[in-house]
Amino acid sequence: MGRGRGKPTASAVGAVDNVSARRDGHVTVGAVASVIPDPEVAAKPTRRRFTAEYKLQILREAESQREPGAIGALLRREGLYSTHLSAWRRERERGALETLRARRRGRKPDPTQALRQQIEALEAEKHRLQERLRQAEAIIVAQKKLSEILGLAGPAPTPAMRESA
Repeated sequence: MGRGRGKPTASAVGAVDNVSARRDGHVTVGAVASVIPDPEVAAKPTRRRFTAEYKLQILREAESQREPGAIGALLRREGLYSTHLSAWRRERERGALETLRARRRGRKPDPTQALRQQIEALEAEKHRLQERLRQAEAIIVAQKKLSEILGLAGPAPTPAMRESA
């Protein structure tokens, strides 16, 4: 025989005549319910995300358990691992679960970015003002040369200049 392809066992054949399927994927065989896993594999697996409220609810529920094995049953029922509980407890102690509620997703803003933008804006304004100053100085030089050519060699005499002359 090939690998793993023997005759079906008695438990696999079982009570086939008393089988009923439900919409949620559970199959009832007599009084025993088992889950038929979905054979479809997602092209890209997605990471599970838990809300802060859910984490706190699970932590409260786990801490209220007193019987041996009750926490394990809770973890199996919710599809969690014990490392989830320990990490969530650490987050709660640090106060991170409260901040999760108001946390924005995505890249955190760079605190120096605002300063860099302000510096760039100031440098652009400085360059613009320097260009205007260069133009104003060129106009003043041209006006001086024009006044020399036309014989207007200086500013108009003021009354104080006339009295001293």
